[in-house]
Amino acid sequence: MSRKCQISGKGPMTGNNVSHAHNKTKRRFLPNLRTVRIQQEDGTTKKMRVSAKELRTMRKKGII
Repeated sequence: MSRKCQISGKGPMTGNNVSHAHNKTKRRFLPNLRTVRIQQEDGTTKKMRVSAKELRTMRKKGII
């Protein structure tokens, strides 16, 4: 399963680890994913992998 938010599509980003001596090595910034159960309109529940930021937005709008 990919490390991607199923709602917003947010996925891993790349960047550099920078040491005190300013040596640079590649690294990945992974999204903060949470597995949540979301109730659909027909009454069934579905497990989804959602980023923490999107989960906060969904709670604000009353989706969860």
